[in-house]
Amino acid sequence: MATGAGAAGRSAGGADSAHREVVLVGGRRLTLTHLDKVMYPETGTTKADILGYYAAVADALIRHARDRPATRKRWVHGVGTPQEPGQVFFQKNLGDGTPAWVARRELAHTARVTVYPLVNDVATLAWLAQIGTLEIHVPQWRFDTAGAPARPDRLVLDLDPGEGVGLAECAEVARWARALLLDMGLDTLPVTSGSKGIHLYSALDGSHTSEQVGQVAHELAKALEADHPGEVLSTMTRSLRAGKVFVDWSQNNASKTTIAPYSLRGLMRPLVAAPRSWRELESPGLEQLDYRQVLRRLERSPDLLGPVADAIDAGGGGTVERTDRLQQYRSKRDARRTPEPVPATTPAPDSGSGQAAFVIQEHHARALHFDLRLEHDGVLASWALPKGMPVDPTHNHLAVRTEDHPLEYLEFEGDIPAGEYGAGSMSIWDSGSYSLQKWRDDEVIVILHGRPDGPLAGIDREFALIRTGEATSRNWLIHLMKPKRPGPAGARAPTQLSTSDRTYSPMLARPGSLRDLSAEIDWTYEMKWDGIRALAYVEPGASGQVRLLTRNGNDVTASFPELVDDLRVAADTGGGPGGAVLDGEVVALDSKNRPDFSRLQTRLGVTDARAVQEARRLAPVHYFVFDLLERDGTPLADQPYSARRIALEELVTATGAVATSTVPASTVPTSTVQVPPSFSGDAQTVLATSLQLGLEGLIAKATGSTYSSGRRSDHWVKIKHVKAQEVVIGGWRPGNGHRGSTFGSLLVGIPEPGRPGEDPAGRLRYAGRIGTGFRDRDLTILRRRLDELPATANPFDDVPPEDAADAVWVQPALVGEAEFAEWTPSGRLRHPSWRGLRPDKTPLDVVREGTAPP
Repeated sequence: MATGAGAAGRSAGGADSAHREVVLVGGRRLTLTHLDKVMYPETGTTKADILGYYAAVADALIRHARDRPATRKRWVHGVGTPQEPGQVFFQKNLGDGTPAWVARRELAHTARVTVYPLVNDVATLAWLAQIGTLEIHVPQWRFDTAGAPARPDRLVLDLDPGEGVGLAECAEVARWARALLLDMGLDTLPVTSGSKGIHLYSALDGSHTSEQVGQVAHELAKALEADHPGEVLSTMTRSLRAGKVFVDWSQNNASKTTIAPYSLRGLMRPLVAAPRSWRELESPGLEQLDYRQVLRRLERSPDLLGPVADAIDAGGGGTVERTDRLQQYRSKRDARRTPEPVPATTPAPDSGSGQAAFVIQEHHARALHFDLRLEHDGVLASWALPKGMPVDPTHNHLAVRTEDHPLEYLEFEGDIPAGEYGAGSMSIWDSGSYSLQKWRDDEVIVILHGRPDGPLAGIDREFALIRTGEATSRNWLIHLMKPKRPGPAGARAPTQLSTSDRTYSPMLARPGSLRDLSAEIDWTYEMKWDGIRALAYVEPGASGQVRLLTRNGNDVTASFPELVDDLRVAADTGGGPGGAVLDGEVVALDSKNRPDFSRLQTRLGVTDARAVQEARRLAPVHYFVFDLLERDGTPLADQPYSARRIALEELVTATGAVATSTVPASTVPTSTVQVPPSFSGDAQTVLATSLQLGLEGLIAKATGSTYSSGRRSDHWVKIKHVKAQEVVIGGWRPGNGHRGSTFGSLLVGIPEPGRPGEDPAGRLRYAGRIGTGFRDRDLTILRRRLDELPATANPFDDVPPEDAADAVWVQPALVGEAEFAEWTPSGRLRHPSWRGLRPDKTPLDVVREGTAPP
C-alpha cells in the first residue's frame, strides 16, 4: 500500500515479529499485522489487499466522509463462508487503543456520550483497515468547527429491492426519483450500494434541519409510490416489499447512517459502494462492482460523485458572521498534517495604501487550476481559476471565490499531503504587487504588476473580478480589460489560409433505420463517431498551414493543436500545389477507445496555451477522416463516394478497406489522424458490432453518391442505437439549492418550417425541459452564455403554462444535444438528459430525429 514516507522498518519482538511491519502512512507511524490474512475466502482477498485498496481510494472516500462521525463494522477474522460466516463487531465508540492522532468528536445520545472517529486522513483510514474494519457508515451531516452537529448537507435515498426484484428495477426507480428531485431543483447522482440496491445523493445548502429533510424525502418516496404503485413501496412494512423497490427515506434521520461511498462491504465478495454514471444505469448488464473494478475506474477517471462534494463545499451550511477572517481557512487544515501556513491569529487590516501584494499559484490538486490571491484587509482574498488567467478580453473565465488565506501564503510552495484539503502540489506561477482601482462586495478591479520573468511578462494588466448571482454566490467572472494604449509596433496580424480557393460545408446524413436502406442501392457502412464534425484545410509541405473549421464555419484550430502536425503528415500530397481538404470528426476517446462526447466538451472553447496544454493531457483528441473533398488543388466532390474513398486511403493510411466484407475485431482507430474502416455486406451485422463496441450507430453511404456540400441527402443515412436529439435553447427556469446561481432546467425546442401564412423562417416547437445530466462546469458556462442572450418574448409556440410561469426567455441561438427515452404523445422528450452544447451547429441545422406526433 502507499505509505506516504515509506516503510520505517520492521519492529522487533519475538516470534510474532515476522507478522508485523511498522510503516509511515501520511506521516503517522502505524503497526500493520497479519497482512497475509485472508479476509474474503471466496476471492482470496487479503488484509494487505484491503489496506492497498483503502490507500488508493483515500482521497475520494475522505471527501464524502470528512468530519462525519464514523460507525464501523469490523470482521477481525474475515467474512468467512456462507456455511460459517465470520463474526462481525458493530462499533461506534472509540476504544482505549486508538492512536492519539486519530481525529475524534463527542456526540451525546439519550443515555451516553459516544466518541466517534473522523475519517479525515489516510492514516486514520489505514488504521481502521488494520483493525479489521471493512464497512464505514456515516450520517448526512458533519460536525461544525465548534464540534457541534451541523445541519445536513446532503439528501440520500436508499433504493432497496424486495424479493424478485433486482438492480435493473432499482435503476428504473432511480430515474423516476431523479426526475422528481430535479423538479425540486436538486441534481442527483447514483451509487450502487455494494449490496443489493442503489443510493441516490443530492447536495443541500445546509438551510434545513434533518427532520425537515426527512419529511421531504418521505413525501418524495410517497409520490414515487403514488406514481408507480406496482413497482415502488414507501412504507417500512417488510411483508409488502416482495416484487417492489422500497424507497428508504429514513436515511436522512440525524441518527441514521449510510455506508460511505467507496467503502467495502462485509459480504462474501469484496464489493464496494461505488459511484456510477446515469448512463451506466441504462445498461442491461448493470451489476455491483468489486474493489478491483473500482480501482481501475479511479485510475481512468475522477470520482463520479465528486460534483456532490463540490456542491456541498460550495454551498456550505449557510453564511456565518465572522470576526476572524481566517476561521474558515483554519477549520479545513491541521498544522500538524500540512506544510501550509496555519497562523493562530489574523493580522489587523492594513491601512489601504492603494498598493498590495498578489500571487497566482498553480495548483495540481484533484483537477489542475490556478489560485489568484490579493492582499486585502490583512488576509489574501482568494479565487480559484479552473481555466487560468484570461488572455483575451473577449473571453471571460470562471473565478470561484474560496476562503481567505493568510498573508504567509504569498510565498507558499510545496506538496499538500494526500487526504488533506486541497491535496496536491502548489507552485508560484507569478507574483508581485497590484494597484487597486475598485473594491466592492460584487466587483474588484486591479492592475497586476508581475515579475519581469513571469508568465505575465512584467506587463501591467488590468483585470476585473465580477460576482454573478446573489450575494451568497461563490461564482465570479474574471475579465481581462482591453489595453488603454496601442500594442507594440510590428505586431503581426493573423495570416490567411490559402489552401484552396473553394469553400465547403459538410454533407449531412438524414436520420433513419435499416428499413430505409433501399435494396436497389449499393451501400457502404461507417461507424458513427460521437464528436465534432470538422473540415480540415491542409496546405502542402512541412510548414503548410492547417485550419479546422466546424459545420458553422468556426475556426477551432487553436483548441486542437495536436492535430496540426499530424494532419500535415497524414495529408502529405508530395509537395503538390493545392494541399488537401478533408472531412472528418474530432473525437475524444475513453479508456476503452470509445468516443466520449462529455470528455470532448472539456476541449471546446479552450484556446489559452496553458489551458490547452493541460486539456491535451487530460483529454487528447483524434481526427477520424472519412472523406476527401480536394487533393492537390483538384476538387473531388463530384466523384462518387467509392472513388473518393480510394483516393482518401491512398492519401491517409487507413485501418480498413471499402471492400472488407467482415468486421474486424478492433474497428476503433487510435492514431491521432486516421481513416476508420468502412464495411460492405450485411448492415445488421455492422450495426450489431457498433452496439457491441459501445458506439452510437452507423452511417450508411451510397457508393455512387457525390458529395453534396452543405445539404442533407438521402444517400447518407445515420442509424443510431441511443435516442439523441439536437435541440435549441429558448429559455431556462431558476434553480434552488446549489443551483440557485445557475439554473434548474432548460426549456428547449426544435425548429419547424413555417406553415402557409406564417413567417417563412418557421417556428420553435416546444420539446420539453432538460434539468439533468449537467456537470457544475456545464451549469456555470451555460448560465453565462444564456445571460448574453436575453429576450423579452417567448420563442416557443406551445409552452404549457406551468413550464412558462417562472421561465426566463433567451434568444433561440444555442444548440445542444440531449439523450431521451422516447417521444411523448404530445411531442415532448421523455426523461431527457443533457449531453452538451453543439457549437458546431446552428438552429437551422436542427431537425427532429425519428418520428414524433405533429
